[in-house]
Amino acid sequence: MTACTHLDQIKLLELPAPIEGCQECLASGGSWVHLRMCQSCGQIGCRDSSPNRHASKHAAASGHAVARSAEPGEEWSWCYLDEVAFAIEAR
Repeated sequence: MTACTHLDQIKLLELPAPIEGCQECLASGGSWVHLRMCQSCGQIGCRDSSPNRHASKHAAASGHAVARSAEPGEEWSWCYLDEVAFAIEAR
């Protein structure tokens, strides 16, 4: 089973409230399907099924490998470099 090797990059676990949308899409007038939050810096971006794919572009440009779903009721994370989904258990 593949594991994320970038857990040391995770600085943020909780989502900000409220989330207005993808930061870059809001600035450019774009649209998004689902949102992700970078767990290193908190950037909110749109996922790869959205036209602009800002979350994965942010991961590639910044080296911030791990993002979590910013969708209501979803509490999983995705490592862009290891291509693995996982959940972080609250302690």
